[in-house]
Amino acid sequence: MSAPLIVGLGGTSKAGSSSGRVLRAALTACEAFGCRTRIFDGPALDLPLFAPERPVPSGAIALVEALRRADGIIIASPGYHGTVSGLVKNALDYVEMLADDERPYFEGRAVGLIAVAAGWQAAGSTLVTLRTVAHALRGWPTPIGIAANSALPLFDEDGSLVEVAMRTQLSLMAEQLVEFVGRFASHMPSPGETADVARFDELTGS
Repeated sequence: MSAPLIVGLGGTSKAGSSSGRVLRAALTACEAFGCRTRIFDGPALDLPLFAPERPVPSGAIALVEALRRADGIIIASPGYHGTVSGLVKNALDYVEMLADDERPYFEGRAVGLIAVAAGWQAAGSTLVTLRTVAHALRGWPTPIGIAANSALPLFDEDGSLVEVAMRTQLSLMAEQLVEFVGRFASHMPSPGETADVARFDELTGS
């Protein structure tokens, strides 16, 4: 089995944003567990508004193809007015292109979630929104979600995370993503295999 592919998306339109840097740190934590990673940070998410009737821009095609192949996903959003930024939400709207896949949307994938805002309240509410979106896309949010307060010092002058607790949380998120990939892969149905409906009815008394 090849190393799991974890795809991260997030950040802001400004390169080097706090949410983008925390996303990179999360992917580095995944690499420490032997994962392959790919990132689509803020500038790469600067896409036209999603409109199904229009030609799909090349940047969106690259993002969707990476998500299609992903074993796990990490989404990092800044908190804009207490919720997910338009940049990140628009990028996630392009996931609709996976609707007709054999594995639609984020089906069968663990999703790590990171919210970064200048205050705990906005970070918390943004994280809740991210969980709602991940569920709507049929993903499995990891038990741990990261809420980071950018009003506090998060990085040193070299760009390294200075908050020990966050480093621990990111490592735990990476561990949970990898564990889910291994557990889910071992229970994946064979191609063409369907659920045993009769057995389900027997177990549920239907």
